[in-house]
Amino acid sequence: MSKLTRPIGGVILAVGLLVTGCSGSGGGSGAKGAASAGKGGSAVSVENCDGQKVTFKAPPAKIVTSNASALEILLRLGAGAKVVGTGFPPGKGALPGGLATEAAKVPVLGRTAIAKERLLGSGADTYVETFRPTRGASLTPTPEEYRAAGIQVVQMRTTACAAQRSGPRKDLSDVTDDIERLGTLTGTSKRAGEITASMKKKVEAVRARIGKVPDERRPTYFVFDYDGGTQQPTAVCGKQVANAVITLAGASNIFRTCDSDYQRVGWEQVVGKNPDWIQLAVRNRGGGANDAKAFADAEHFLKTFPATKGLKAVKENKFLRIRSEKITTPGVGNADAVEQIAHTLYPDRFEGGQ
Repeated sequence: MSKLTRPIGGVILAVGLLVTGCSGSGGGSGAKGAASAGKGGSAVSVENCDGQKVTFKAPPAKIVTSNASALEILLRLGAGAKVVGTGFPPGKGALPGGLATEAAKVPVLGRTAIAKERLLGSGADTYVETFRPTRGASLTPTPEEYRAAGIQVVQMRTTACAAQRSGPRKDLSDVTDDIERLGTLTGTSKRAGEITASMKKKVEAVRARIGKVPDERRPTYFVFDYDGGTQQPTAVCGKQVANAVITLAGASNIFRTCDSDYQRVGWEQVVGKNPDWIQLAVRNRGGGANDAKAFADAEHFLKTFPATKGLKAVKENKFLRIRSEKITTPGVGNADAVEQIAHTLYPDRFEGGQ
């Protein structure tokens, strides 16, 4: 299997340590990459994936985000006024009312990845990058070009550093680290703490209901990335944050052992593992009927494609309809997805409310 580089520009940022589920290997990165800052306008710093410390003489004032994930976190932190542009903007229906209104005010510098001329000319002092760009990509400014434009790059370690980590991801500590780190950078640490505490509470409530499910009793789970292509499926591997979401929900990702964040696999491998449940993962289409059609199209493919129509999950209609962004990019949606998956797989344990 060859490693797949996700063609999504942008990188997010690491934050303080807060483990939100099973004690896995995710807890270590937060302590190493934690941000530090003084009061008021004093210096603030974070550590990126390569260990390089990024230091600001004062908290960032003009931020560009590479995609909707980082933008949503900043909006939830109350730091939307600092955002002067974004790439991969959130689609219609992706954010709740108030946040959607705020997001609509942010200039869109690129419907997909931001062209480097627009990024360098944005007037930003900070670029928050969710996914590490492909090495040598023409859209990506060089370090020298960033310096000349006065822009410092801060990476969201949950996704930008995924390929560098060791072992599978089993908790959401990297995600909460990213949120708290953004809070430190923008002077919204109190709000960041409230957000991560809420996520932790939600995940712990799920664990209290489902208990410690032994590996051999966990339903097997396949994330069908419909937008990633149907000729050769894209697997979310152990290093991807989706693996943590699936694990915390009491399921077993059928590709948890592949040593990467994403990999191209063959349908014969999916068939060989014959998952108990399949997540129909599609990217936001604008909400409502558009999203519903995308999920229906993904299901129709699995039910009619010769290689998959005989799968156990397909024959038993064991599908979950959860947008890709909720499990593969860092944000509050990760904890929501844990809850949604667990409720679907263990309905008897959630009878009578949470």
